[in-house]
Amino acid sequence: MKRMLMGTFLAAAVALVLPAFPARAEEPKYELKSASTTIRDVLQGNFGKRVIVRLESGESLEGAVLKVGDSVVHLAKISGRDFYDAMVRIDRISVVLFKVRG
Repeated sequence: MKRMLMGTFLAAAVALVLPAFPARAEEPKYELKSASTTIRDVLQGNFGKRVIVRLESGESLEGAVLKVGDSVVHLAKISGRDFYDAMVRIDRISVVLFKVRG
């Protein structure tokens, strides 16, 4: 009788605790909105966020996207250059790195 009562108590405790642990959380991911997405579109989608842009020359700049124009992007608070912003020609950007997870 005592064993059966303890088993029932244990089953009830497990049933109460399990919902507190979510099933494996789905990892966030980035998906292109369309096949014709451009670097400019990606920069606009990251407005106000920090990105790393790699230029055709191989140089990388990290900063917050402040404004995206037709041909340039304004990056603020350039990493490693505390008092500087940058205007970067969009047609010279080969890669945009941006945070998706955690």
